[in-house]
This record gives sequence, structure tokens and C-alpha cells, in this order.
Amino acid sequence: MPSPRINKEFKNEIYFVYLTIQKWYYIFDRHDRWEILLNALRYYQENNELIIYAWVFMLNHIHLIFQSDDSINFLRSFKSYTSHQLKENIQSTEPNILRLFKFEDGYHIWREKNFPELIQSEDFFFQKVKYVEDNPVRKGYVYSPEEWKYSSANKIQLLDVTRFE
Repeated sequence: MPSPRINKEFKNEIYFVYLTIQKWYYIFDRHDRWEILLNALRYYQENNELIIYAWVFMLNHIHLIFQSDDSINFLRSFKSYTSHQLKENIQSTEPNILRLFKFEDGYHIWREKNFPELIQSEDFFFQKVKYVEDNPVRKGYVYSPEEWKYSSANKIQLLDVTRFE
């Protein structure tokens, strides 16, 4: 079965996606790797009209609800750029784990599938926001969504977030 993809006709709509590290390996909890993701998303917000509605960074994956003029290109570019940055970071801080990401055709940090879901209703939108922001609670990392630093639920607001009330 082919992997779900963003439809070219709807490339500027609101999407829910999750991006996962190869082999679900935990890499983000050390060596400033969450900062790599934050800086990349900030760049796309400032330079490519990326709108983020909800987000969370976990230890081995991220969830985003976002909108872009070209969501297909944004995801491709984001994954490519952060893969390069993460590979360099791993090479300099934990070179022994880099082999986990080595494949016949090179290094792959992110899994290929993003499992995009087009947000088609307000109810579905708010269901996904709750899912994204409750993720650290479900994993047992915190007791309430607001406690997880790398999330749109946290009041520190590390990224600009557009909220619907």
C-alpha cells in the first residue's frame, strides 16, 4: 500500500503530520538537538510563510499542525535541512550511534513517511491539537501538557503559534 502523501491540489491547506526518527531511536533529549528543530521551524516561519497551529517535540518524533503555501516543499526541505544538521551534531557528539542511520544509499535520520492528514473540519482540528499537546502526558513524561517545554501547550512559546479559540 502506498504511503499517504499531501495532495498537490491541497498543498496550501492545514495538515497534521508526525515526523519520526529512524528505528524510533531517542536522539532529541541531548546535545541541543531540540534547538536544531526550533531554529529550522523559526526560519520557515520567518522566511517561508509557515503557520504553526500546534506542535510538540518528543524524544524520537515530532507532531505538527501547520499550513504553508507549499506543504510538500516545506516538509521535504525541513527534513533535508534538519537531517544534515542532526547528522553533523551526532557525528560530533555521539559518532558511534551514527551507524544506526546508515543505509545503502547514505544516511537517513527521518523515516520517509509523514502520515499527513488534511484538516477538514473544526472538530478534527481541535481533536488533533489536543492529541498533539497531550502527547507528553500520554507518554508519562509530565502530568499536564503545559509542563512539557517543547510544546505549543507550554506558555513559554518557543515558536510563534496561531491559535483558534
